[in-house]
Amino acid sequence: MEYPSRLIEEAVNQIAKLPGIGKKTALRLVLHLIKGKEIHTYALTDALNNLRANIKFCGRCHTICDGETCSICASHRRDRGMICVVEDVKDVMAIENTAQYTGLYHVLGGIISPVNGIGPADLKIESLVQRLSPGQGSEPVREVILALSPTMEGDTTAFYINRRIKDLDLRISVIARGVPVGGDLEYADEITLGRSITGRTLFN
Repeated sequence: MEYPSRLIEEAVNQIAKLPGIGKKTALRLVLHLIKGKEIHTYALTDALNNLRANIKFCGRCHTICDGETCSICASHRRDRGMICVVEDVKDVMAIENTAQYTGLYHVLGGIISPVNGIGPADLKIESLVQRLSPGQGSEPVREVILALSPTMEGDTTAFYINRRIKDLDLRISVIARGVPVGGDLEYADEITLGRSITGRTLFN
């Protein structure tokens, strides 16, 4: 693609590095910024610079926050006996949007993926074990919920965590997996449908 300016090409190449954005979409965004008011472009760049410079991660659960401890960990209304283990911050946001969970979280920062060179040491697994292990500073946790993606990598990560904490005096559970509401059985894959059958519950 030919660009009328080296500056435009440079901006397009940087924006196109974002997930889900190709060169054409990036070009549309760049041209939109050029046509718009300068103050809007500067506000965007200031927000991104401020984000990069000042974003923090919770010292307990590793989710994104503005201070040393996130609002969830700091809240006295949360059930401190449950910790939901998730892959990323976006999973915390998704679960919070359901308004069905009132416990705490632990963000791993990814999942075990040998193909991508990600091993247990690259994740926040050790800090999870420390959170759960009896001793000074440990939380009175009674249940750990493994809410990881239903993929081979997610299952591998869940298996590894289960092996690390299985000897602790707590319940280890996984989120239910099955056919989504409104979905047709004929379009469900075999693994999902099989887990729906084996994980069936009473009709009441």
